[in-house]
Amino acid sequence: MELGPLILSRIQFAFVVSFHIIFPSFTIGLAAWLTALEGMSLATRLPVYRRLFDFWLKVFALAFAMGVVSGIVMAFQIGTNWSVLSERTGSIQGPLLGYEAFTAFLLEASFFGVMMFGRDRAPRWFYFFSCLMVALGTMASSYWIMANNSWMQVPLGHSVVDGKIVPDDWKTILLGPVQLIRWPHMLLGAFLTTSLCVAATGAWHRLRSEAWEESDIMLDWGLALAAVLIPAQIVLGHLAGEIVHKYQPAKFAAIEARWHDEQPASEVLIGWPDARKMTNRYAITVPDLGSFVATGTFDSKEVGLESFPAQDQPPVRVPFFAFRIMFGLGLAILALSWTGLVLRILGWLEQADWFLWLTLFSFPAGFVAVIAGWFTAEVGRQPWAVYGLLRTRDALTPSLSKPEAMTSLIAYILVYGLIFGFGAVYFHRLLRDGLTKKTRAAAGYDFHAERP
Repeated sequence: MELGPLILSRIQFAFVVSFHIIFPSFTIGLAAWLTALEGMSLATRLPVYRRLFDFWLKVFALAFAMGVVSGIVMAFQIGTNWSVLSERTGSIQGPLLGYEAFTAFLLEASFFGVMMFGRDRAPRWFYFFSCLMVALGTMASSYWIMANNSWMQVPLGHSVVDGKIVPDDWKTILLGPVQLIRWPHMLLGAFLTTSLCVAATGAWHRLRSEAWEESDIMLDWGLALAAVLIPAQIVLGHLAGEIVHKYQPAKFAAIEARWHDEQPASEVLIGWPDARKMTNRYAITVPDLGSFVATGTFDSKEVGLESFPAQDQPPVRVPFFAFRIMFGLGLAILALSWTGLVLRILGWLEQADWFLWLTLFSFPAGFVAVIAGWFTAEVGRQPWAVYGLLRTRDALTPSLSKPEAMTSLIAYILVYGLIFGFGAVYFHRLLRDGLTKKTRAAAGYDFHAERP
């Protein structure tokens, strides 16, 4: 594969998006978690909720700042590397991204200052209201971004005029069936990511025999939220799969590594897709299950990649493995959270160090699942930038040269590595030391609730 401007630009975009998505997938849920803590502090007046809020507010502030910095780059990339995409689709994508900036981001930024500096300056009800507005702002931001991406995945409500793609029906673009499934799916993914991080932090402090009261709350809330949300997430994932099956059959075939038409269709659980020979090596398959997964029946005919022209076929290995990573982690989160609830009900959680270690090491699972899902959607959409309307190669800036694309890619990697490397170190220190006796004593908190 020649590393020309197209491939380099795609690598750059994938790198930046993959890096950026880490932060929204964390801060969306974290803003809601902070709102819940402030609400409990306001309702119960128990100091433990204030201590937890102060701890997680620092983490949120850092994640929010890093998300803003990494997100700004996205607009630059579209202008420098993908100008034809901007030119052809600007009348739809421009307003969607503009609404995100002028509504959601403005809401977040306005009340974020109150969250950071208004604790002792604003009335408690208004401080809680500010936390709620920041949480709603983060969710609204994700709505506009997903509306834009959902339209690129399944373009609806538009027409083509003089080569430009223009909006015909904003209601369909904003409230179409694709958006109303994909946005909640992404939203629950963010909440699950945060819930695992909260539970893992509680497990970390429990294993160190510190901050018992706080660790109880973090473990119970984190695991309970994951246990409630993960079944809904699996259902939404299935509905999202039905959308892919209906609107993007080539992507569906790639996810299933289905090379030939089958009736009934088998399901490839795992294997090694071989695009050159159009077969799956070392495959473990279940007869007829593929038809059931796709349509709910055991005898439906499912199309394979051979039914599509070669130039319209997406890569197979990335969506095939990424989907299985996402789905496998979903099942692992289901098992972990439900096991935790059973242990809590039986009163065994405090003695189950093995489970606390599993919970601690589960913290990356949400991030990995979100990125894997994103790779499934974006790589599976290829070779289209806007599915069925604009090919990725045609969306590239015509004048972009290989040296320019290579230089910008290297620059992004170096800058991101430097800035976010320091950020990762600071994250680790916050999560490691934020609720220890030493740091809590420095903040003036007592230890009457500490256990021996």
